[in-house]
Amino acid sequence: MNSKITVETIRAMKARGEKIAALTAYDYPMAKLLDECGVPMLLVGDSLGMVVLGYPDTTHVTMAEMEHHIRAAARAKPNALLGGDLPYHSYETAETAVADAKRLVAAGAEYVKAEGGKEILPQVKAIIAAGIPFCGHLGMLPQHVLEEGGYHIKGKKEEEHQRLIADAKALADAGAFAIVLELVTLPVAKEISQMISVPIIGIGSGPDCDGQILVTQDLIGAFPWFTPRFVKPVVSCAGEIKKAVATWQSAIGVAGK
Repeated sequence: MNSKITVETIRAMKARGEKIAALTAYDYPMAKLLDECGVPMLLVGDSLGMVVLGYPDTTHVTMAEMEHHIRAAARAKPNALLGGDLPYHSYETAETAVADAKRLVAAGAEYVKAEGGKEILPQVKAIIAAGIPFCGHLGMLPQHVLEEGGYHIKGKKEEEHQRLIADAKALADAGAFAIVLELVTLPVAKEISQMISVPIIGIGSGPDCDGQILVTQDLIGAFPWFTPRFVKPVVSCAGEIKKAVATWQSAIGVAGK
């Protein structure tokens, strides 16, 4: 049996120049399957709002919903490092950030992730001081999609470029064990990955990050109604499910569509 993955394991992977694979898991069977595949880092992301719960964006996801799905994934007892997102408005102050991070840990999360840089440093420091591993999230911040009017690539403007570097340094200095970079220009993502000592895990930010994270449903074509432009599904699980249902319906004498 492989040894349990820890935040130190993830840090060491960067030091060795080993790419880090991370995927989302919102329930027991997916967490178990991905763990059996040897994926070292799993995230119960608030993206479950769209992929599982049918919300238009992540801003509708509640703490109770995050706890529910973390408990489900944690029941798989994965060898992988399992974390959870702090949902929208759950870390407005240092006090609420720590209290809500503790709720996610009690549900089974081994690390928590929150969106933002210098503006949430008090919250980040408080979470880490409470003994809870923290993963940062910079670039496009899905919890800010409404105020930003959609999903936009970050780092094109020099002001954004410098802010991303400053925020990444601040998070690393505060003790974050890793940072997700979402929809950041390839040159800026590469620069940050080379400059910052902690693992930089990209999503839609090019191949030069220390690792990659995807929503699993995007990777396997299980959410066919929307696929991000930067993802090429490896298989079409939705198509295979439709074929299986059609075959079964035919076998029991049900006329197909």
